[in-house]
Amino acid sequence: MEIPVTKGSDGQYEGRAWYLLQCKPRQDVRAEEHLARQGFSCFRPQYQRERMVRGRRHVLVESLFPGYLFIQLAQSDNWAPLRSTRGVNRLVGFGGFPLPVSDELIVQLRQRTETAPHPLLEAGDRVRITEGSFAELDAIFLAMDGEERVTLLMTMLNREHRLSLPLTSVRKE
Repeated sequence: MEIPVTKGSDGQYEGRAWYLLQCKPRQDVRAEEHLARQGFSCFRPQYQRERMVRGRRHVLVESLFPGYLFIQLAQSDNWAPLRSTRGVNRLVGFGGFPLPVSDELIVQLRQRTETAPHPLLEAGDRVRITEGSFAELDAIFLAMDGEERVTLLMTMLNREHRLSLPLTSVRKE
């Protein structure tokens, strides 16, 4: 695999650059583990989000770009092991040459993925009540009331009322 030689802003040949690596379907975690064991520096942007699973809130960690990860390589590195690493499909490139990714993009991705989990519901979200005496009515989510309950704002008879319901009885609109 031939690698294009690029010069940095100071006129010197750049040492290490980030490249995008395409993984086999649903094997980006496996590829990252095997590349790390071989001593390669990898970055797989991940984010946390809340999700309802069987009526309970769970925080899940998912890949921001499923099926892809970034790898830092130098031109002097031996790139041959990449082709035979489990979970790796190919280096993303154009015209047969892998394209480097800017360091600024990697820095921005690292900053954005180090934030708190994205909540399932945020204050002000419109929700639909799915069960109970208020089923099929709309409300506005105000806050979580413990782990399994939510506080909603509902307009009835031209007045606003606060309700506390089980989390499982509402869905985001």
